[in-house]
Parts: sequence; structure tokens; C-alpha cells
Amino acid sequence: MANTSQTKSHRHSNNSRWFEGWALTTWIALAIASTTATIVIIGGASAPAIGLAIRFTARSSLVLFGAAFAASALLALMPHPLTRWMRRNRRQLGVAFAASHLTHAVAIGLYATLQPMAFHEHTRSMSPLPGLLAYVFILAMAATSFDRSAAWIGRRGFKALHTIGSIYIWIS
Repeated sequence: MANTSQTKSHRHSNNSRWFEGWALTTWIALAIASTTATIVIIGGASAPAIGLAIRFTARSSLVLFGAAFAASALLALMPHPLTRWMRRNRRQLGVAFAASHLTHAVAIGLYATLQPMAFHEHTRSMSPLPGLLAYVFILAMAATSFDRSAAWIGRRGFKALHTIGSIYIWIS
């Protein structure tokens, strides 16, 4: 019986590793990219299908960004295994947000390439500058979310970049 208990415990810890750390980021990124590709393929790369893919990635990005952004505050307000997990995996959720938004950018590029008339009609009154600046922040924040690059820019630089970047992304 003790052997069965050890096996279950070992199995549980192995399963939980899939939802911790950088494995979590990988699984989220793969799920979002494959779902996005499925939406586009099933929809025949039509303007409505690509539009749905763009909305899907915008929403998945919002959820991931919100989770990373609010992790510390939620833990302070509601100590719970879920909020502890969110805080523990905050960097990974942030990088998963960047991967989701990269997929979002690919979907926008696909829309512009495969459906240029619909893309032009949809974007003619928009300035691309705010979105491009948001992507610069997203890339810089993702690039500095690893131990080496975070150490390279220093604690103050990391905090300044991630605070200013997060605020700008929320506003945009």
C-alpha cells in the first residue's frame, strides 16, 4: 500500500511540473498558437476567421497579462493556493502573454496579407504607433524576464521597465 501512495505522490508532483515554470509558458504558447491556427484553417483564411483569431489572441493576451500584473496584489488580498501559484509563476505568465501577443501580431499580419482590402477598411482610421510602442514594451519586458537579462539591466532598470511597460500596455 505504501508503494501505491508513493506512486500517486510521485505522479502528482510530475503532473504539477507541467503547470509550473517554463513548461507552463511552453504549454500556454502552444495551446494559443494551435488554437489560432485551427480557427484560421477551419475558416478558410477568410476575413471573419482571421478576425476571430485576432479577437481570440487579444482575449488570451488580456487574461495572461492580467494574471501576471495582478498576481502580487491578489496574493496579498486573498492568500490561496491559486494566488500563490500565480505569484510563483508570474514571470512565466508574463512571457506567455508575450507569446500570445506575438501570435496576435502574426494573425494581424496574416489579415493584412491575405485580406488586404478588409484589413485596410478596418484599420484606415487607426494609427499604428500606439500598438507598435506596446509591442516594443512587450518585447523588452519578455526579453528581461529571464534571470541573466534581468541581472544585466539591474533591479532598478527591471522595475522601471516593467512598471512603465505594464502601465503603458494597460492604457493602450
